[in-house]
Amino acid sequence: MTPKEAYIVLNMLDEVGPVRVRRLLDVFGSPEKILEGSRSELMRVDGVGEEVSRSISEWQKQADLDAELARIEKACVRVVTRDDADYPKHLRETYDPPLVLYVKGTLSDRDAVSFAIVGSRRTSLYGQEMARKLAYQLARLGVTVVSGLARGIDTQAHKGALQAKGRTVAVIGCGIDVVYPAENKKLAEEIIEKGGAVVTEFPFGVQPDRQTFPMRNRIISGWSLGVVVVEANLKSGSLITAGFAAEQGRQVFAVPGRADSPLSKGANKLIKDGAKLTEDVEDILGEFEYLIPKSKEEKTTDVSVALTENETKVLEAIGEDEVVMDEIIQRSNLTSACVSATLLALEMKRLVRQLPGKVFAKRTLN
Repeated sequence: MTPKEAYIVLNMLDEVGPVRVRRLLDVFGSPEKILEGSRSELMRVDGVGEEVSRSISEWQKQADLDAELARIEKACVRVVTRDDADYPKHLRETYDPPLVLYVKGTLSDRDAVSFAIVGSRRTSLYGQEMARKLAYQLARLGVTVVSGLARGIDTQAHKGALQAKGRTVAVIGCGIDVVYPAENKKLAEEIIEKGGAVVTEFPFGVQPDRQTFPMRNRIISGWSLGVVVVEANLKSGSLITAGFAAEQGRQVFAVPGRADSPLSKGANKLIKDGAKLTEDVEDILGEFEYLIPKSKEEKTTDVSVALTENETKVLEAIGEDEVVMDEIIQRSNLTSACVSATLLALEMKRLVRQLPGKVFAKRTLN
């Protein structure tokens, strides 16, 4: 048995879990040795009692490894463990990272710069537009947008990233062969086709329930540098994700909503409790300026950096004056969404600065 196969087995045993496996590895050294351990040896490990030791020593009664490997091969799914180089960097550093990830699609080094966008399944048009806009702007900057493929905010987050021709990852709370909700099957396929990934820690056939969603949420937050809650009521699972984010040392952001709307109560409460009030993507990336380190050679707006066609158009539209965004849109003949994303990209390249009132100007000598 290979280490990866042993991890797959351990992951299929409900009683075990990532934290116990970490403790077992400290004693046994490898996942294969854990499965070979006697019940008495297993029970000497902190947190491993009679039930867990029996589950591990009699694993063949619960886990059909050959059948699971056949399903993995047939579905063209990759299984990534914590021993693999492409296991998500930030997720690996959390308290209880998944033993395995079932992956459809592509993992990327770019995922080291990821933000999660989450919220309620039941949303307003405002919430949907904000989720799509933020995801679009982040994706245009090369940031990976992580969400949960659920109805509502999650769906709009994935769609916004795809619309920007960017990268998005969907973390689901069920087996990789179970698409939930069913109406998002095409969205999942599009995410994979366009270079993203659909990911889960659950074996084939696992159906979503009240336990699997919170487990999924810790992956979403752990994968990311920060979590943005766009719209959430007081019972929304996205508040659980925000809680995990805080425990994992991640930045929590929240988009404010109407004071009299139940759909906004959760997000507004997060802001009261210390989450960063987020009205635009600048509020997110303002906390992470180090993502694009300042060049020592950068002295003027003429610094030699690669500009896209749209970035050139927007810089020309700004000219040498302070210009409001509507004027930039008119001069550049680009859409408002495109101009907004392009301005942010130019800000991160330190070619443009934003002034109060959505006024923009080229940067002058440092």
